[in-house]
Amino acid sequence: MPPKVTPSMQSLKSLPADYRFDGSPNSNRLENSSGASVCLTNSSIPRKVGLKNGKVSQTATAAGDTEDSPYSGHNVFVEEQSLIDDVDPDTATMSLPQSDERRWSDTSAYARKKILQSWIQLPSGNWELGKILSTSGEESVINLPDGKVIKVISETLVPANPDILDGVDDLMQLSYLNEPSVLYNLNYRYNQDMIYTKAGPVLVAVNPFKEVPLYGNRNIEAYRKRSNESPHVYAIADTAIREMIRDEVNQSIIISGESGAGKTETAKIAMQYLAALGGGSGIEYEILKTNPILEAFGNAKTLRNDNSSRFGKLIEIHFSESGKISGAQVQTSNLVFFFFACYSNYAVLLEKSRVVQCAEGERSYHIFYQLCAGASPALREKLNLTSAHEYKYLGQSNCYSINGVDDAERFRTVKEALDIVHVSKEDQESVFAMLAAVLWLGNVTFSVVDNENHVEPVEDESLSTVAKLIGCNINDLTLTLSKRKMRVRNDTIVQKLTLPQAIDARDALAKSIYSCLFDWLVEQINKSLAVGKRRTGRSISILDIYGFESFDKNSFEQFCINYANERLQQHFNRHLFKLEQEEYIQDGIDWTRVDFEDNQDCLSLFEKKPLGLLSLLDEESTFPNGTDMTLANKLKEHLHSNSCFRGDKGKLFTVVHYAGEVTYETTGFLEKNRDLLHLDSIHLLSSCSCLLPQAFASSMLIQSEKPVAGPLYKAGGADSQRLSVATKFKGQLFQLMQRLGNTTPHFIRCIKPNNVQSPGLYEQGLVLQQLRCCGVLEVVRISRSGFPTRMSHQKFSRRYGFLLVENIADKDPLSVSVAILHQFNILPEMYQVGYTKLFFRTGQIGVLEDTRNRTLHGILRVQSSFRGYQARCHLKELKMGISILQSFIRGEKIRKEFADLRRRHRAAATIQSHVKSKIARQQYKGITDASVVIQSVIRGWLVRRCSGDIRWLKSGGTKVNESGEVLVKASVLSELQRRVLKAEAALREKEEENDILQQRLQQYENRWSEYETKMKSMEEIWQKQMRSLQSSLSIAKKSLAVEDSARNSDASVNASDATDWDSSSNQFRSQTSNGGGSRLQPMSAGLSVIGRLAEEFEQRAQVFGDDVKFLVEVKSGQVEANLNPDRELRRLKQMFETWKKDYGGRLRETKLILSKLGSEESSGSMEKVKRKWWGRRNSTRY
Repeated sequence: MPPKVTPSMQSLKSLPADYRFDGSPNSNRLENSSGASVCLTNSSIPRKVGLKNGKVSQTATAAGDTEDSPYSGHNVFVEEQSLIDDVDPDTATMSLPQSDERRWSDTSAYARKKILQSWIQLPSGNWELGKILSTSGEESVINLPDGKVIKVISETLVPANPDILDGVDDLMQLSYLNEPSVLYNLNYRYNQDMIYTKAGPVLVAVNPFKEVPLYGNRNIEAYRKRSNESPHVYAIADTAIREMIRDEVNQSIIISGESGAGKTETAKIAMQYLAALGGGSGIEYEILKTNPILEAFGNAKTLRNDNSSRFGKLIEIHFSESGKISGAQVQTSNLVFFFFACYSNYAVLLEKSRVVQCAEGERSYHIFYQLCAGASPALREKLNLTSAHEYKYLGQSNCYSINGVDDAERFRTVKEALDIVHVSKEDQESVFAMLAAVLWLGNVTFSVVDNENHVEPVEDESLSTVAKLIGCNINDLTLTLSKRKMRVRNDTIVQKLTLPQAIDARDALAKSIYSCLFDWLVEQINKSLAVGKRRTGRSISILDIYGFESFDKNSFEQFCINYANERLQQHFNRHLFKLEQEEYIQDGIDWTRVDFEDNQDCLSLFEKKPLGLLSLLDEESTFPNGTDMTLANKLKEHLHSNSCFRGDKGKLFTVVHYAGEVTYETTGFLEKNRDLLHLDSIHLLSSCSCLLPQAFASSMLIQSEKPVAGPLYKAGGADSQRLSVATKFKGQLFQLMQRLGNTTPHFIRCIKPNNVQSPGLYEQGLVLQQLRCCGVLEVVRISRSGFPTRMSHQKFSRRYGFLLVENIADKDPLSVSVAILHQFNILPEMYQVGYTKLFFRTGQIGVLEDTRNRTLHGILRVQSSFRGYQARCHLKELKMGISILQSFIRGEKIRKEFADLRRRHRAAATIQSHVKSKIARQQYKGITDASVVIQSVIRGWLVRRCSGDIRWLKSGGTKVNESGEVLVKASVLSELQRRVLKAEAALREKEEENDILQQRLQQYENRWSEYETKMKSMEEIWQKQMRSLQSSLSIAKKSLAVEDSARNSDASVNASDATDWDSSSNQFRSQTSNGGGSRLQPMSAGLSVIGRLAEEFEQRAQVFGDDVKFLVEVKSGQVEANLNPDRELRRLKQMFETWKKDYGGRLRETKLILSKLGSEESSGSMEKVKRKWWGRRNSTRY
């Protein structure tokens, strides 16, 4: 008969997680157990028989009939062995060796003779749950579920948990913690659509590949009120936001798992819960709407997942003091195949190579297919779009659609999301134009142009469409894709490209455009989510990161991803293993150390300088002649002695990661690490007329960290990145780790149950591989034997001290803390007292917190009731007294007010009479004085106007009396008064116009700085022209003086020669006489004309200079003048141009006259001098 179990112990969930029943009939003790890990192949594990009438079956209790039972107190901790040797990186399901006793800390000592059920590993590698029929020596006879009976070595048996523990929601509750039991428990819950299971502080989420009824507003409300305590993403998010508010410490939710495990959906669910709890400002709706945008531009269909995120992201959501969402941020930084992005959406590791290359059966990024399927006819015509089948980038994989997905509908969803995050329609069209340009770039073809296989792009529809979409010249695009400029010292060399080089240049341009476009979109999302954001120092970060990858062929992408996973695993280890145990030791509590796999050696292999993987890769990338083979040889030469590295033949090398061995092939490592985008391509983008390509070029030049000549261009050909991809990746990974290190982490491990994405299918080997990679078993072991909750003595006593019945004012914090623990009867096994802190097992602090909340709630209820009673009594007394006082006070007040009002009325009447009379007198006097003044002014004006018109006076218009005064008729006076009134009205209008003009003047003064610069520039131009004219005149004077002296000498030899001026001038004429007499020399007349022209030039220069100076002073306000400076400036400019034209004409006329005189009086030599001078004169511009 099975032992009787007390009612208080019938439910294991009410017991501590690491305690269980002692199966001995003579004992009812609670004993502690430890856990370990076990390996398992891809086998199906049968479900065990459930509970029988709610009691523990004989199978669960008969195992304890011996003192060697695992339920006794003689458990032995054994040495663990690394699981890395069991991992085959080339297979999805791993063939595992026979189990080893050293792997099972739960199996080292127990009586196999009495255990009825155990896990047995068959020769095929499959695990089966068998029944032990008999045990003889070291062998046992096992009955399998299919009826077969086999004989096995007893040491290979792995114990199975009792039926009562089937489907527990926390793996810490398992009595035997081994891999078969963990896999069976997850499978049991998975078959019942319970996809979430706790593993200590870690939440394990198994992707159901179907809709499950675990979400929605009703479930959100249940977890908010804590009426549902089942494991869930909602529970993790609720814990994060409560700890953020309570402890005022930033939180992080780290979601990991391989492609198809459901990381993206899990992150969405967490964001939905945070938005529901912290909503109200409207920003939460924008945050949720960023998911369709990021998925469209960053997700793609792969062989493993129809909606695979080709990036990892960290979403940092900021909260206000009241716990409401106040904003979010997305940060980006480009890498070669990937780029990181963050909402502080951080760390987006985008796979750029997918833009130009896809494997068979996969797709490029969703947005390309959505654009081709959902674009409107107008947009299709504008972008010259065709179907996805027409584009070579999309046709490589022969996969254009996804079952059950409408790309056109998804495109409409993306456009709505872009509107919500405030991306304008113009920017959206530019984004779609860039996408179309990338697609058309893939269709650009090349033709060979010479015998050296140099090529040029074929000028067809593809090339012209790309040039049109990005807004560049088609000739510039052709040169960029067919030639490359390189600067050698001070010379620039133009190199023609061969076909492979041209294709690489085309693909590099396409990848850079798409990655910069993704970066720009994240920046726009940042601007939208930052509106109204207030930095309070409180935030919750959600990290959706890729998992460990191992394929048949692993390249640079897997190299970077697995390195990042090593860093994240160390963060995981430090938080859950290293720091946990170090804190236990430092605080001096009773603790048995738990061993775990530390991956520091593998990280050193990657990061060590100068002989680490990354350092050697960067070193080889700097050599122009470096190849993938030389890189492989260098790694094998320098790292052969490292225990985590193994060199293989050819270009292969193997790294021992924490999750297993991965063999990498160095093909493409150097090219991908360099990721050269030559400055010719950047210059092409900077010369585009569209704004987006210009922004892309500017961003790439800033990243290049090189000096540039001009705003967006650096002459010469070189790569656009100084740092290698691996170095940038390492730096940004360290920033991410530092960011996560400043938060309290919460871990969610997503598990993919099968590779065919089928609901209900549970592949044990695949699940086991993922559990090993994320270290779930080690987490459970350390959590169930550890103390996850800790609090300092001061904080504990301050928080719960008021719950004590006795007075604690004179006690120290430690004594108060111990008194609290004793008062609430917390078992000694459930806590330990350290030097500075109290350490509690899981769930213990929750009991105290619930008691505290209930007590505080009760205190508040009592206080509110008592204060309400006091307020009501006081209010009743006040009402009685107030009613009596009001009657007396109101009567007395009314009487006083009436008496005062009567006195005020009488006084007011008296004052009004005096004031009105005084005002009337003053008005009368003012009118009289004004009339006298007006009359005197009018009479004076009439006298002055009419004093000169004697005839008007005689006609009777006015009369002069005896005293000499002028008398004006009444009609004339009335006419003058009417005119005065009209003049006053006009004066008021002028004053209003003056106010308007003052306002305009203020506006003109604001614009003066602009006009002043223009006027100074014009003044300089005029001065230059004046100096040019003056120089020409001085040269003319000197030349004419020389000619005059020559003519005088000729005149003395031949006095009979006579020269006449041209009749058209009508100004000078020379006559000679035989009898002698005075004669006017023609050359003197010419000099007189030149002198007058020079004098006119100086006068005009002075006049124009004075006018310009005056307008400058008027414009600056130094001189007041009723004129428009701008209009006067234009008029002055026109006058100057008119005078200049007239002056030039007169100069030409003078030239003709002097030329005629010179032909008659000068010798040949003098004529050459004149032609030379007038030749220079003609070359002068006026």
